[in-house]
Amino acid sequence: MDTATILHADLDAFYASVEQMLDPTLRGKPIAVGGGVVLAASYEAKKFGVRGGMGGRQAKELCPQLIFVGGHFDQYQKLGDAAIRILDDFTPLVERISIDEAFADVAGTEHLFGSPEDIARKVRERVRAEVGLPISVGVARTKHLAKIGSQVAKPDGLVVIDPERELEFLHQLPVDLMWGVGPATKARLAEQGVFTIGQLAQTSVGALQRLLGPVAGDKLAALAWNRDPRAIVTNRRAHSAGAQSALGKRPATLKVVRPTLSHLADRIGSRLRAKLLAGRTVTVRVRFSDMTAVTRAATLPAPIAATTTLSEVAEELAMGVLADHPEELTISLLAISVSHLETQPLLQLELSFGGHDEVRRPGTRTGAARWTADKAMDKIRDRFGWEAIGYGAVVFDKTRSVPDAFRSLAEKEL
Repeated sequence: MDTATILHADLDAFYASVEQMLDPTLRGKPIAVGGGVVLAASYEAKKFGVRGGMGGRQAKELCPQLIFVGGHFDQYQKLGDAAIRILDDFTPLVERISIDEAFADVAGTEHLFGSPEDIARKVRERVRAEVGLPISVGVARTKHLAKIGSQVAKPDGLVVIDPERELEFLHQLPVDLMWGVGPATKARLAEQGVFTIGQLAQTSVGALQRLLGPVAGDKLAALAWNRDPRAIVTNRRAHSAGAQSALGKRPATLKVVRPTLSHLADRIGSRLRAKLLAGRTVTVRVRFSDMTAVTRAATLPAPIAATTTLSEVAEELAMGVLADHPEELTISLLAISVSHLETQPLLQLELSFGGHDEVRRPGTRTGAARWTADKAMDKIRDRFGWEAIGYGAVVFDKTRSVPDAFRSLAEKEL
């Protein structure tokens, strides 16, 4: 059996921990980063049920002594980078998957730094000493199990999973610790009496496919038996670009949907254009207040990167979801992603033949005008900063409760 050499390192309650480090008077107290919406909560707040994406009013009801802080967004990227860079000192095989977590494969480095457990301890000690933040590490034979190990280790702990006892460890755990099991999937499994990973492992693949769909059913069935062949990927080419906005609990209306999607489209479009990329498929996810989510996608005749076009397509998809679910009166999250990316260094002009999709084709008169406006705006922002210019629907909308600085950190990087 292979040796457990994969580490998953995850900074604990990262945003809240940074705030408590910067202001020692907040240590040991329940705090939340945000205001109208909880962006992140400290462990002291989580004990009361406060969690990210929750409305500020609801969070206060659960925890009256909750302290809201605005957030030092400039520090998050800096400190996250510093923590993850420490892994680079032990192995070149590091795969960063978010601002505050990464995988590392330390196979073959034992003669330099000791066993994988020794390396994990050294990483934790250095992050605490050099960055000042707590970090939990899971060590296992597979990426999936290492990530679960780091969650079990929290807060501020280390779990090493013996390959000979990994199923014994895994099968006793709640099913929502698995990668890909969110609130909606957890609820569906609970209806079938599946609460632990062991119970999931004993459920037939066919039953899981019927319940969750063929892809998700196959994936979870394999992971429940720790079958995860994925290796560490150090230079991942982006296949999509996405962004999401937690809304707390807002009315499911166009007045809420349009400015939120416009903002997300603005963020994604600018990143695509900066990389000379465009995408053919636009996907929108709408999450309702009960945490169930619906996803819709549209594949376009030509790849797009124009903000207005992306916003229009996303709005059409989102409003279609709401029309199909008239019983849902509130939404808690909106997300956009653009996939099937391809290089688009030059805008190819085309003749106008009319038709419904003409405004969405980048080479038509309307498409070219949108592209030109976007590129001009990009140049101004590059020189004077993001807030120097923007679309009116975004700039003058005051309903967005999530600061732009946090949104840009939370978005997937190209």
